[in-house]
Amino acid sequence: MRFACLLLFAAAAYTFAEPTRPNILFIAIDDQNDWIGCLDGHPQVKTPHIDSLAERGTVFLNAHCQSPLCNSSRTSLMMGLRPTTTGIYGLEPWIRNVPKFKDVVSLPQYLSNHGYRTYTTGKIYHGGYGRQKTDKEFDVIGTPAGVGVWPEKKLVDTPAKHKLVDWGVFPHKDEDKGDWKVASWAVEQLRAKPQEPFFLTVGFFLPHVPCYATQQWFDLYPEDTLKLPPFRADDRDDTPRFSWYLHWKLPEPRHKFLKEANEWKNLVRSYLACTSFVDSQVGRVLAALKESGQEDNTIVVLWSDHGWHLGEKLITGKNSLWDRSTRVPLIFAGPGITRAGRCKKPAELLDMYPTLLELCSLPANEKQEGHSLVPQLKDVNAPRVWPAITTHNHDNHGIRTEGWRFIQYADGSEELYDMQKDPNELTNLAGNKQFAAVLEEHRKWLPKGNAMPAPGSHSRILVYKDGKANWELKDIGEDDPIPEL
Repeated sequence: MRFACLLLFAAAAYTFAEPTRPNILFIAIDDQNDWIGCLDGHPQVKTPHIDSLAERGTVFLNAHCQSPLCNSSRTSLMMGLRPTTTGIYGLEPWIRNVPKFKDVVSLPQYLSNHGYRTYTTGKIYHGGYGRQKTDKEFDVIGTPAGVGVWPEKKLVDTPAKHKLVDWGVFPHKDEDKGDWKVASWAVEQLRAKPQEPFFLTVGFFLPHVPCYATQQWFDLYPEDTLKLPPFRADDRDDTPRFSWYLHWKLPEPRHKFLKEANEWKNLVRSYLACTSFVDSQVGRVLAALKESGQEDNTIVVLWSDHGWHLGEKLITGKNSLWDRSTRVPLIFAGPGITRAGRCKKPAELLDMYPTLLELCSLPANEKQEGHSLVPQLKDVNAPRVWPAITTHNHDNHGIRTEGWRFIQYADGSEELYDMQKDPNELTNLAGNKQFAAVLEEHRKWLPKGNAMPAPGSHSRILVYKDGKANWELKDIGEDDPIPEL
């Protein structure tokens, strides 16, 4: 009898020591700004499935990326390290090719080390990074990201002639699109009951360019009633010249081209249409999760790597330190998370790593540079002292608090916006002595360490040294005209 009791006690102790871990469904959307219904970024956008997820959990209304570029942003959030630590600022290199960081433990690796079965499909790291078996990032590697179907020739003749920089509608089927195939692979895994606990990452490519959508999604946004984003022709008159250096010469066209080619409405419609299409694919995956019976024990986190301009600040694309480029969807839902929560506290994408570890009752990774959002997932009004910090290239930083956006560029020039009174960042207050105390309060959050670009850095790299700005290995003269303006 005594022996049996000891066995029962030992079994109970083992059960207590090894609680059932929740599964994690990790959904990424590429280049998705705050044009999501629950974020109120565009008054006409239709994203019912993402909005329903937000109602089932907590949405961060003031969430921002660590870098407004795919590789640097995704590297940061997956490794839990800031770009100022890694020196990953451009589209290259893959962090595992940087000797100093080849062994850093990524989020999927950490979860795998603690008993999770890790799956991936679509775009999680930039491009094909992390998808080779030799990368040892995931246990199971599924369908890659891709456009899926292309028109016979480019729909829009953009200045850079880049194949990816295109948008519009042409006859094709949703089922032929890359994101449909990514969603289908995820649905198949959920229906097959993946080994638990699982970490299933699903990375959608749209609304990244080319913004191709089928007619049904364009029909959601009739051209005659379409609302264009806020725009002012003199918007850059009070911003430093250095602000142009961050996106000096890119494939993405300026607003000037959109107006002259009569393409502004077409691009906005295309972006909105692609956003609604991706929302439908998110819906397919969430429906499969519910049908699998695993929803109640699965944490769902949905995020985007950075935002995207559609004419605001006279540009299209990312690569800026304003809200349109940094603000992103960030939604958590599942066990232990407040339902219908709307948190206004600043949040960062690299906070996802420590947050998921805490939600899964796993030991913290002490090398993380983010901060757990669990207090805000339990109480949206819980205090949070940290702002959101975004860095684009060496020594250019944006600091976002609840009420303000502060930007300091590598040459020392600055911007300051009152985000309560001026949410579209139209009036730069940095030169107004009335706000000296606000500036000083935000300067203290500037990163103390600023790594130079990592070895092998390439694509969209800006360096400022000895008073000279250098873009893609070419010096920018003080009087050089701004390209395509």
